[in-house]
Amino acid sequence: MDLLKNLLKGDRVIWIIFMFLCLISIVEVFSAASTLTYKTGDHWAPIKQHSVILMVGVVVVIIFHNINYKWFQVFPLFLVPASMALLAFVSIMGFISNDRVNGAARWMTFFGIPFQPSELAKMAVIIAVSFILSKNQTEEGATGKAFKYILIITGLTCALIAPENLSTAMLLFGVVLLMMIIGRIPWKKLSILMGTGAAAVVLLGAITLAIPDNTDIPMLHRATTWKSRIVNFTESKEEIPAAKFDIDKDGQIAHARIAIASSNMVGKMPGNSVQRDFLSQAFSDFIYAIIIEELGLIGGGFVMLLYIWLLVRAGRIAQKCERTFPAFLVMGIALMLVSQALLNMMVAVGLFPVTGQPLPLVSKGGTSTLINCAYIGMILSVSRYTVSTEMAADKQAAEEQVALLEASAPTSHVLNTDAEFIEAESENHFK
Repeated sequence: MDLLKNLLKGDRVIWIIFMFLCLISIVEVFSAASTLTYKTGDHWAPIKQHSVILMVGVVVVIIFHNINYKWFQVFPLFLVPASMALLAFVSIMGFISNDRVNGAARWMTFFGIPFQPSELAKMAVIIAVSFILSKNQTEEGATGKAFKYILIITGLTCALIAPENLSTAMLLFGVVLLMMIIGRIPWKKLSILMGTGAAAVVLLGAITLAIPDNTDIPMLHRATTWKSRIVNFTESKEEIPAAKFDIDKDGQIAHARIAIASSNMVGKMPGNSVQRDFLSQAFSDFIYAIIIEELGLIGGGFVMLLYIWLLVRAGRIAQKCERTFPAFLVMGIALMLVSQALLNMMVAVGLFPVTGQPLPLVSKGGTSTLINCAYIGMILSVSRYTVSTEMAADKQAAEEQVALLEASAPTSHVLNTDAEFIEAESENHFK
C-alpha cells in the first residue's frame, strides 16, 4: 500500500479520472474494433496493441509526474523548433511521395512506429505560451511583448498544421486564445485578434465553397473534403422516405446517429453494439457514438462529466499555485483535453461538422494517447507542488504558534510543556 502511495503521487482525483477513462477506453475499443478484427483475422490483436499503448502511457504519467514542474519550462526550447521541422517535413513528403492516409499527410514512421507531429506541436505551443505569459506579467496584466511572441509561435505552428489537419489548427488556436484571456492579455489586442480570426475563417470558408470539386491546389488539397463536410452539415435536411434513403452517402454520420437513436438510458451493454460493424473509425473519431449505444445516455453523460470534472479539478490546482507558470500550464492542458473531448462528442451527436479529432484517453491511438498521458503527468506534477506548498505553509504556521506560546510565557513550566507538546505533535504530523 505504501509502495502504491509513493508511486501514485499527486492529486488523487486526477488519478481517479485518468483510471476511469483508461478502463472505459479498454472496454469500448475492444468492442468498437470489430472491423480491425475482421481485417487482421485476430480477435485479440487490436485490444492487445491498445492495452500495451495504455500501459506505456501509465509509465509516461508516472515519469512526468515525478519531474519537477520547473523543468517543463525548458521543453519549448527544443520542442517548438523540432515540432515545426517535423510538421514541415511531413507536409513536404506528402507532396513529393503523395503518401497520404485518408487524403492527409499527418503521420511519419520511426522504426516502423507511426508518429503524428501535430500532437507534439500542440504540447510545445501550450508549454511555450504558459512560459511566455508567466514571464511577461505585470500588475496591469500581460505585456505587449507576450502577445507578439505568442502570436508568432502559434501562428507559425497553426500554419504548418492547417493544410493537413485544419480542425487541429483551429482547436489549438482556440485554446491559445482562451489561455491569453486567462493570462490577462489586453482586451484591445484580443478583440483585434478575434475580429481578424473571424474574418479569416469567413474568407477561408468562402474560398473553400467556391473551389470546384476534384481540384488539387497546393496547400488547399483538402479543400474538397472541407467543402463536403461544411455543405453536409449546413444544408437543410428534408425528410426522405426510408426506402429511398441512401445510407452509404455520409455513412459515418448516418451510422453514428443510428447508434445514438437505437440506444436508451442504460444502452445495449458493452460488446452488444450493432453499428460498430458499419461505422468507419468507430474505435477512434466516432467512439462516443458507440459509448452511447452500449452504455446509454447515462454512460455518455458520465464520460462527459469526467472531462468537466478534470477541468474543474485543474482549475482548483491552478488556484493553489503561488507561481504563474504552473497555473497557466495546468489550465492550458486541461483546456486542450476538454475542448478536444467536447469537439469529438459534438461531432458524434451531429452538433458540429465531421473532424478527425479523437476522444482523449479513450479513442484508440498511439501518439495522441501517449501525449495525453504526458499531459496528465504534468498536471499531477503541478499538483504535487501545490501539496508541498500547503504542507510547508501549515508547518510554518505551527512553528509560529509554538514560538508565540513560548514568547508569551517564557518562565511558565506549564506553557513550555504545552509548547513542547504542540511542537512534537507538529513534527509527528509532517513525518
